[in-house]
Amino acid sequence: MRILDPHIHMSSRTTADYEAMYGAGVRAVVEPAFWLGQPRTSVDSFIDYFDALVGWEPFRASQFGIRHFCTIGLNPKEAGDPRLTGVLDIMPRYLEKDGVVAVGELGYDSMTPQEDHAFAAQLALAVAHELPALVHTPHRDKLAGTRRTLDVVRESGIAPGMVVVDHLNEVTVPEVVDSGCWMGFSIYPDTKMDPTRMVAVLRDIGLDRVLVNSAADWGRSDPLTTRRTGEAMLAAGFDDDAVDRILWRNPMEFYGQSGRLDLDPTGQADAAAPAEFAGNSIMRGARA
Repeated sequence: MRILDPHIHMSSRTTADYEAMYGAGVRAVVEPAFWLGQPRTSVDSFIDYFDALVGWEPFRASQFGIRHFCTIGLNPKEAGDPRLTGVLDIMPRYLEKDGVVAVGELGYDSMTPQEDHAFAAQLALAVAHELPALVHTPHRDKLAGTRRTLDVVRESGIAPGMVVVDHLNEVTVPEVVDSGCWMGFSIYPDTKMDPTRMVAVLRDIGLDRVLVNSAADWGRSDPLTTRRTGEAMLAAGFDDDAVDRILWRNPMEFYGQSGRLDLDPTGQADAAAPAEFAGNSIMRGARA
């Protein structure tokens, strides 16, 4: 089973997670820029964070045989902070980086006018840089937020096939299924989806334009839920090709629109993983 996790926050995970992920079949990840759990107070803090996403984290992942890509954005949780509006001004220089495969996470948290502005501005950046967009749907008022999200996407002029509307569930997916946008599902304990529910959704809507991710971060989460979803699909009667489509070919297709997803389509590019998965190997690389 080969896996490209299309939404996982590896900056919040340990090197032991990388080792376990490789053992589970993960060969590539996309890490969206997101909220770190407490408010950031300046644009400079985003510069340091974005630098880590395009520099240190790809190196750390490579020590474990995993390719790391990222998305760059001003997340909805902080989009309303007037101290951070300058993040939109620094984004273009990061959106030119080779490892950046989309703009995001962007979208809504509380659906404020400030969030409206940041959302529309970042969709415009996606169009200007010819990149896909990764959209976060809000935790509160999710149905209303999803409907408003689709309105903003339509108004922006971006091609719907360049947009993934993420964190969907059984209530919100009917709104997106006929929109032309991709549909993202986070297999995340308690607050989003679980593998069994995801299998039921796949039976209902099929495999087209579907991305399944772990969204693993600093909260109670599991970076192996992509693998567990693939196993649940097999147990429910889906074949190996269907699992491969959901866990590998679909995310390859979506992020491949960036022109920067330089992965062997067979998933074998990183087959020769380091024999030693040890923290000291990373430190040796960092000192070299």
